[in-house]
Amino acid sequence: MVETNGYRLLNVRIIDPARGVDEIGELAISGARIVEPGALENAREIDASGLIACPGLIDLGARMGEPGFEQKATIESESRAAAAGGITTACYPPDCDPVMDSAAVVELVRARARRTHRIRLLPLGAMSADLKGEQLSEMHSLKHAGCVGVSNARAPLAGLRILRHAMEYATTYGLTVFLHPVEHSLSGDGCAHEGLIATRLGLAPIPAEAESIAVASGIELARLTGARVHFCRISSAASIPLLRAGINERLPVSADVAIANLILSDRDLLDFDSNCHVQPPLRGVEDRRALREAVASGIIGSICSDHTPHEPDAKAAPFGETQPGMIGLQTLLPLALQVQREDKVPLIRILDALTAGPARALGRNPPSLEPGTRADLCVFDPGQAWRFDIASSRSAAANSPFMGWELEGLVRFTFFDGQLVFESQAGS
Repeated sequence: MVETNGYRLLNVRIIDPARGVDEIGELAISGARIVEPGALENAREIDASGLIACPGLIDLGARMGEPGFEQKATIESESRAAAAGGITTACYPPDCDPVMDSAAVVELVRARARRTHRIRLLPLGAMSADLKGEQLSEMHSLKHAGCVGVSNARAPLAGLRILRHAMEYATTYGLTVFLHPVEHSLSGDGCAHEGLIATRLGLAPIPAEAESIAVASGIELARLTGARVHFCRISSAASIPLLRAGINERLPVSADVAIANLILSDRDLLDFDSNCHVQPPLRGVEDRRALREAVASGIIGSICSDHTPHEPDAKAAPFGETQPGMIGLQTLLPLALQVQREDKVPLIRILDALTAGPARALGRNPPSLEPGTRADLCVFDPGQAWRFDIASSRSAAANSPFMGWELEGLVRFTFFDGQLVFESQAGS
């Protein structure tokens, strides 16, 4: 980290989705706060002509290996990747080992994140004890320990009755319920989207209805309980009208999509690349189109990395036997910019889905670049091309189908709590 008295970003394009601001100006950072430019002296001046500054990205789903899976990655290693991706805050799912169903595990994760001082980790406590889906966790102690929500990750619950009770319990403590919508009796041990390609490749299918039925149930229970429900990793077109109806009814529901589901489809499974084995699966081209439209319209309010690092052995097996997931912290922003360019979505809308949208899903005030606010910033060059490969990756893992891709949009500076935690050179 660099020791300075502060920073001044000159001639920078400031995009602040929370305030609807898109203008060229100057930003000043002193201590942990954004300050009025005139209030700062003896600061490092950065000519940011051609660069864009937005609030630090908020990622609603990022696994980092600890505790229990240190052979895959660590909070130390993945926080470096997050900083290189412009991410300053990330939600930490509960499916570590031991499961995050106690205050002790929550504090362990938070303490290790504090030591890196590159990223703010917001733990999601386990909805049920040991994620077994039968007995609710002690949400009061999880909330007290710092959890911002509860989730059962992708583990099944014993039934809708326990989900109802979990929503009621979570609402009591002001916790968002992060629901991965999966009807497990339909998805079974599937590994690919149900369609012609799964049939051709002989892969066990997962029908889109395994998701949409769970979304419908979740919305009905949100209406019944009044719980704030966030649907994680929406992948199918069939879920979109259900979400739209819930939002139009002003139910407290929101949703996100993994960036991979906006870029890839089940056609990318044709060469059996196990890095494309993700949950939910990459779906059809029409699903991808519907997801992009839902992001553009705001029905899906957030885009996340769903970062899941694996060691090489976890991906070295026949497709269906490999562990699902891919890394994504560094590719989240440039791939989101690819969607923005291809679909001509306003840039401020895409950046909203990476900053303010996730904050709203958490029930928090959206981050802003207004003087007086916390100095978490991502400063990037939207037109800078770079190659994502082993040399440029900061993650401890390499399980990504985007390895070797030429991407456009390079993070130049990341500030966390006013500290410069990442800097790259133009053209690097």
